[in-house]
Amino acid sequence: MTLETSGRLVLLRTPRYGDARGWFSETWSRARFAAAGIDCDFVQDNQSRSEPQGVVRGLHFQTPPYAQAKLVRSLRGAILDVAVDLRVGAPTFGQAHAVELSADTGDQLFVPPGFAHGFVTLTPGAEVAYKVSAPYAPAHEAGLAWNDPDLDIPWPVAADQAVLADRDRAWPGLRDLNSPFRGAEASMLSIVDLATVSR
Repeated sequence: MTLETSGRLVLLRTPRYGDARGWFSETWSRARFAAAGIDCDFVQDNQSRSEPQGVVRGLHFQTPPYAQAKLVRSLRGAILDVAVDLRVGAPTFGQAHAVELSADTGDQLFVPPGFAHGFVTLTPGAEVAYKVSAPYAPAHEAGLAWNDPDLDIPWPVAADQAVLADRDRAWPGLRDLNSPFRGAEASMLSIVDLATVSR
């Protein structure tokens, strides 16, 4: 099964409203996100905590019909979040987009289906939350080698210093990947300030 997907990644600037107590932020609103061009049914929320700095989680994706869109944010500390275009036929196939997500800013990254996703922790004790548009399906779980030189990802951690799960050390490189995703247009990273988007 193959899946044709969009190449639009979105970095969302999420406003915070502060006073003497601290701040409040609306991190997800179906109406506001749809107005920003993200019309997605999220079905599951996930959260991870990584104790040491330099933990690499990824690069992960699920194959159709359980391909996932993700909305990722840092709850504590900071990460370098990475998405790799896996859409065969797209001029940006195999290219990576990397952005820093920090609990201090509250920025979020929307990653559509058709991309491998992962991150490295930039601070100890980093906590990451992400929404996904399809449930976890072990039979459809797949991945890509995080340090594949063909991807040219600017990881801020050396391979011998990175802390990974055994399965994340065993994923194939891009050249050995039979991607189920297709696309025609180039992937792009756009920035949307949610404070300017009405419902």
